[in-house]
Amino acid sequence: MKTYRIAVIPGDGIGKEVVPAAIEVLDKAAQLDGSFEFEWTEFPWGCDYYLETGKMMPDNGIETLKGYDQIFLGAVGMPDLVPDHISLWGLLIKIRREMKQSINVRPAKLLQGLPSPLRNPNGFDFVVVRENSEGEYAESGGRIHSGQDEVAIQNAIFTRKGTERAMRYAFEMAKTRRQHVTSATKSNGITYSMPFWDEVFSEVGKDYESIEQVSNHIDALAAFLVMRPENFDVIVASNLFGDILTDLGGAIMGSIGIAPAANLNIERQYPSMFEPVHGSAPDIAGQGIANPLGQIWTGKMMLDFLGYHELGTKVLNAIEATLAEGIKTGDLGGKATLRDVTDAVLRHLHNAQF
Repeated sequence: MKTYRIAVIPGDGIGKEVVPAAIEVLDKAAQLDGSFEFEWTEFPWGCDYYLETGKMMPDNGIETLKGYDQIFLGAVGMPDLVPDHISLWGLLIKIRREMKQSINVRPAKLLQGLPSPLRNPNGFDFVVVRENSEGEYAESGGRIHSGQDEVAIQNAIFTRKGTERAMRYAFEMAKTRRQHVTSATKSNGITYSMPFWDEVFSEVGKDYESIEQVSNHIDALAAFLVMRPENFDVIVASNLFGDILTDLGGAIMGSIGIAPAANLNIERQYPSMFEPVHGSAPDIAGQGIANPLGQIWTGKMMLDFLGYHELGTKVLNAIEATLAEGIKTGDLGGKATLRDVTDAVLRHLHNAQF
């Protein structure tokens, strides 16, 4: 039997509750499949660890994580006690960068049982492929002078290698979906990086002539996701544009709190990291009322990356069946507890045909 060694970082707040719930579901899925199992190793890194040690993770943390097949991350952040730039750059971004997790993937779809705030959602189902290592979030720039003469410079870095890598991943994904890729650009306003982005998209697209290809300016694209989201299949975007579009995707689903994400090392040289989009929600932590569906859906994405696509689909079907049954936590307008939702997902997964 194949064993996957998974590094688990529950993190802060509700992460410590929803991660164990998702692990239950993933263990159940592995058991029902019967061909593999998970071996979980938990690391207590995060803001509590920072308050004790002055670091978000130990100095040898990255080397430790390299010994695992994948990383399963909960929520990180305690802004009242640890500044966000410390918690973010000391753990999440550090892992993304040093593990060369150059692609971020976030799906958005109309889920059965979860009403969208859109009047006509029309069964939308799209995925945003976000360049995850450079672009507008590159650590390049600085500040000089002071007072009225103070200047802040933030450089956006776009390499051909990084840009092409994200685009090729998007095109390859579209082959398995509805054969359509949309590029998010802003070449009518950003002078150098976005015309470069457009050129690379055109060049890469010549290798995928069977895939329909469209470029939309980011402002118009944001509007289109609200007005006709069903038209989109795979969207490829820069680091900043992808970040914005994926939060919009979560919003039109009905809750950012259920949205999953995958930070992928597509070369598989290092482990990839799977995390929900929601925050640590310290105001409800420890009360047993957090919504575990974002973390469970994140686990589904890890199953997909490991090659168990059919099993991942069954996990997502179990999530939708739970929502359709009306078993929802308070953030979705229900009264169910975390335990109620987890048990319902486990029940629907158990009843799936294997």
